[in-house]
Amino acid sequence: MRFLWVAAGGALGSVARFWLADAMVRLTGPRFPWGILLINVLGSFVIGFFGALTGAGGPFTTPGNVRIFVLVGVCGGFTTFSSFSLQTFELFRAGEALLGGLNVLASVALCLAAVWAGVVLGRG
Repeated sequence: MRFLWVAAGGALGSVARFWLADAMVRLTGPRFPWGILLINVLGSFVIGFFGALTGAGGPFTTPGNVRIFVLVGVCGGFTTFSSFSLQTFELFRAGEALLGGLNVLASVALCLAAVWAGVVLGRG
């Protein structure tokens, strides 16, 4: 049954990722992967926030299947580190070292900050 929870959450997360990435390309253009950066930051925040709210010592007791659905399924389907890696590689390969470096630094710093913010808000 846990696999079905992961599959259902993954389907929702993947569709949300596709929609948001596509919307950001239409909004900002294809030169820099703003959509993937936003997705990774939002996903990092959600996994930190929900994990803190529902984890050991968190304020909400949540069934394991709900945690699996959100943390593994939705967040796993939504966040796109593999896409980030490929797009960053393509930026470097295209001679856009400054944009590639910016993407690495911004993704790591913002995603770590988002997890921290999610944990703080989830515990607060």
